[in-house]
Amino acid sequence: MPELPEVEAARRAIEDNCIGKKIIRALIADDSKVIDAVSPSDFQASLVGKTIVAAHRKGKNMWLQLDSPPFPTFQFGMAGAIYIKGVAVTKYKRSAVNDTDEWPSKYSKVFMELDDGLELSFTDKRRFAKVRLLENPVSALPISELGPDALFEPMTAEDFFKSLSSKKTGIKALLLDQSYISGIGNWIADEVLYQARIHPLQISASISKESCFALHQCIKEVIQFAVEVDADCGRFPNQWLFHFRWGKKPGKISGKKIEFINAGGRTSAFVPELQKLPDSQAAKAPVRSRKTPMKDEDVDDSDDAGGPEEQVQEDAKHVELKGKNTTKKGKKPPAKEKNTVNDSRGAAVEVRSRGKNPSTKGKHQEDEKDVVDQKKKTRGGKKLPAKRKSLESDDEHDDDGVDRDDDKEDQEIIKEEKSKAKKETGKTGKQPKKRSR
Repeated sequence: MPELPEVEAARRAIEDNCIGKKIIRALIADDSKVIDAVSPSDFQASLVGKTIVAAHRKGKNMWLQLDSPPFPTFQFGMAGAIYIKGVAVTKYKRSAVNDTDEWPSKYSKVFMELDDGLELSFTDKRRFAKVRLLENPVSALPISELGPDALFEPMTAEDFFKSLSSKKTGIKALLLDQSYISGIGNWIADEVLYQARIHPLQISASISKESCFALHQCIKEVIQFAVEVDADCGRFPNQWLFHFRWGKKPGKISGKKIEFINAGGRTSAFVPELQKLPDSQAAKAPVRSRKTPMKDEDVDDSDDAGGPEEQVQEDAKHVELKGKNTTKKGKKPPAKEKNTVNDSRGAAVEVRSRGKNPSTKGKHQEDEKDVVDQKKKTRGGKKLPAKRKSLESDDEHDDDGVDRDDDKEDQEIIKEEKSKAKKETGKTGKQPKKRSR
């Protein structure tokens, strides 16, 4: 996902290859989700005939300064990328445009041909990027609300410590807050916290001065190194957490287990053996670890949005002390009586009880409907992820890779349950009783 090093690599590629050249042709995609508040024809007319004077960046935003305004501004989102034909520009996991693909790519949102024949394109497969045409990008949203750039405007170690001392939010959420420091995204935050040996959920104000200075140094070193190698992750040091945080199963780094939790609204990789919460906070920490990491691509680039307050409030809802009793008079509510049947895969599915032994055909049909409802909510005994709208019509599916047909599924489940009921009735001559769990 493009963070400060990836966007800086794109800026430098334009600076090295496009400055002083005139735009003689432009193609703008008819995609109002990405091209914000301007028609393709107006955007095109604002580019053609203009000369590229400079390329600027703040945080994860980049803009081209032309010889006269307005200027094209790019917020890279989750998969935005700059490509220059014939020039090697760093690629990253989700840019998804290969050298063998058509040119300009079908994912191209802004294409420009320069007067020396050079061609460049801004692509976005996932369509979370925003491309704007602004008179003065620095004074307009979203750039005007960004905090100091982590590379160009770093805080001093002392200022960083004083700033953290007043923050009651989790450190991971704070680092992702673009109004606090701009340019740090999910992988950089995980990396610097791992290297500084700080738990992603630790309250910022509770971090010692020594640890704060270590974190400040890690932010500086990680960003500077990533920028120096043009965000080419293949050249990142082998001991970086970056290389071990993408797998489908929890891995190990230097023999130590990696776990995943939700911190700052994002899936966060950390090493519990090295990154420990203070005792005072550990007792209240939400237990939300995951056996496998979520797909980052299924989450919008929320750290572009601003402050972490909403997420901190959400995290707080999960902080529960063990043994806390919220029922009246200290009594626990009685357990509900539940019956189960087995679905076609052998998984126990709960059905509501309507008496000791429902034996009529109508009651059995109602129970079949309950099985269908529960079956649709589960598969193999596990809760299914909620449906999400496909991000692309050509190659996106539900998270579990299954295209659902609810009507067909209902018919198959009812057929299976009726078949089982008939078999049991044939053997005993009686309506089968529901088996308790």
